[in-house]
Amino acid sequence: MSSAKRTTRRASGTHADPKPQTVPTHGRDQHELVIISGMSGAGKASALKTFEDLGYYCVDNLPAGLITNFADLVLDSLEIQRAALVVDIREGARLDKLPQILASLRRMLKTTVLFLEADEEALVRRYSETRRPHPLGRQHTVKSSLTAERRRLKPVKALADVVLDTTKFNVHELRASLIERFQAGNRDKNVLISCVSFGYREGVPEDADLVFDVRFLPNPHFIPKFRPHTGQHPEVAKYIRSFPQTREFIRRISELLIYLIPHYIGEGKSYLTIAFGCTGGKHRSVMIAEDVRKRLAKAGYQVKVVHRDSPVAT
Repeated sequence: MSSAKRTTRRASGTHADPKPQTVPTHGRDQHELVIISGMSGAGKASALKTFEDLGYYCVDNLPAGLITNFADLVLDSLEIQRAALVVDIREGARLDKLPQILASLRRMLKTTVLFLEADEEALVRRYSETRRPHPLGRQHTVKSSLTAERRRLKPVKALADVVLDTTKFNVHELRASLIERFQAGNRDKNVLISCVSFGYREGVPEDADLVFDVRFLPNPHFIPKFRPHTGQHPEVAKYIRSFPQTREFIRRISELLIYLIPHYIGEGKSYLTIAFGCTGGKHRSVMIAEDVRKRLAKAGYQVKVVHRDSPVAT
């Protein structure tokens, strides 16, 4: 895989109302059950491993008919406070009983349904890389199996408290997102941010959520001693930063982003790509992306930087 906003929010950016929890606020309400479902290839196995590392008691592919019994065991256990299990297309016809089971579970204990999805292109690519058959069998193409699976899982997705689109994630980013979301006391900054530098001559990044044009800044390209280097070079960065408009831009953009990001989280974003573009993607955009990344990281967000069109830093 290329690596749970709602806490009830959708990570793909599509908002839905949180599911009501009817569990009593006294007695055994400290117990928690997470049901992981979603598309094959979207990362359920990696997600279950992450929950195990977070201290959840984990079970893969538990038959739907046993889920209520499992919840009873969790409630009666002194050792198990939090549990997670995977229920997916492998259930076959028994999957149709899941909505009724969930209604019963939500009256017993705090229950969160996590649904992992990805777009068709990403899922097909992951199946091609792993060369594993789709759970629906070898007699159909992967694409047709994914279409059938998506249709069968639509009622489950509609009941989900958290819908996480893993299209852009590698396994490490998926893990980080789940830890941010489900680790106790760390749920207020649930977003993975990418600061991307690029050159307009190569086109705007297709996956960019926000794009800022920094071509208004003085261009180091026209200074011979700076031309061979990138915006990561200390002297180049110092030159770009020496202009008042650079410092003002970085300050204002960083303040704007720090204001905006919580609102994006509130609307379901779990992955935000912020792109900065200059002419060639080598100097100004690189330096700006690096500085903004530092400011967002200082504000407590998980941020990575990607220099799409810049050569290795010199």
